[in-house]
Amino acid sequence: MSFSLSSSLSPALSPALSPALCAPPGSPVFDLASPCLPWEQQAACVLELARTRAVAPEDLLRHAGLARSALISPRQLLALLAALQHRLPATDTPFVLGQLSLPGHAGLASHALLQAATLGEALELLCRYAGRLSPLLTPRLLLHGDEALLLWTESCGIPAAQRAFVVDMHMSALKSLCQWQGGAALPWRFCFNRTRPRDLSQHVVFLGAELSFGCQFDAMRLPAALLSRRWPRAVKPNLAQRALEQNADPAAAGRGLLAALYDWLLPRYREATPLEQAAQAFGVSPATLKRRLALHGTHYQAQLDQARSHVALYLLLLQGRSSDSIASELGFHDRSSFRRSFKRWTGLTPGVALSG
Repeated sequence: MSFSLSSSLSPALSPALSPALCAPPGSPVFDLASPCLPWEQQAACVLELARTRAVAPEDLLRHAGLARSALISPRQLLALLAALQHRLPATDTPFVLGQLSLPGHAGLASHALLQAATLGEALELLCRYAGRLSPLLTPRLLLHGDEALLLWTESCGIPAAQRAFVVDMHMSALKSLCQWQGGAALPWRFCFNRTRPRDLSQHVVFLGAELSFGCQFDAMRLPAALLSRRWPRAVKPNLAQRALEQNADPAAAGRGLLAALYDWLLPRYREATPLEQAAQAFGVSPATLKRRLALHGTHYQAQLDQARSHVALYLLLLQGRSSDSIASELGFHDRSSFRRSFKRWTGLTPGVALSG
């Protein structure tokens, strides 16, 4: 299925939130079954790790039910990762795979990362060209005062049994890239939307000791001042970035369906925007959008709730706004209605979330 967002997509959040990078209007939108990922980018990396761990690549492909082809879908990539999890159950597997993933072999997008002058430029590239660099999870950069927060959201649906693996892989990938490009480890802090695992040893080895579990989101945080620190490997001008901006690789700015829907919903967080309006923006019927979301393991209300809950958490935890103020900001008639919705979204009351 091929979607393209209408020009109604806003590239920024409302003034209540810091700017977030979204794909530009008209960017391609891929879904879970779209054959859109070049083999040499993601699949080849997985097979190379398997080979170094004495697992024959062809055995891994058979386990995943895949054959080599020019393009694979996100679903096929997830099947390959599941096969890797099964054949290499060692707890370091996602972290090592992450270290091999960026800057990767994603053509112009990877070259642009290599030529980035600063961490801030690299993060902007990663967010804007996630279709090539991070097709399973979409990163979103928020700036709040003296802190930068990179939020990881789903691109096109990840089975619950694989989510921790994929999140750990992506966080390890970015941490490794920044350390290699910048020449020094950065003081990242990590937030995980899952319970604390029994064994944290590999998290500590690959990510460090600043780990928080039981959060409402998967995110990486660090001082915003580091975004402007010049990287020694910088190349000016960044010709690869310039080529991307001139649309040399249109798919690089692509978005998974869930990421594109999040992009569209976030600027409209004050409204309980109906499914019919979203379907119109995506150029499909409401029934088609419902069916495609179901194939991604979700539904429209869940995606709307996620976007609004992220805004509520931002206003509560980072801006310190009161429940009355947030209720008004999100268009609720009273605080009680907001509290009930917040409890449904997060499993917590605003007071408990703030104290935690």
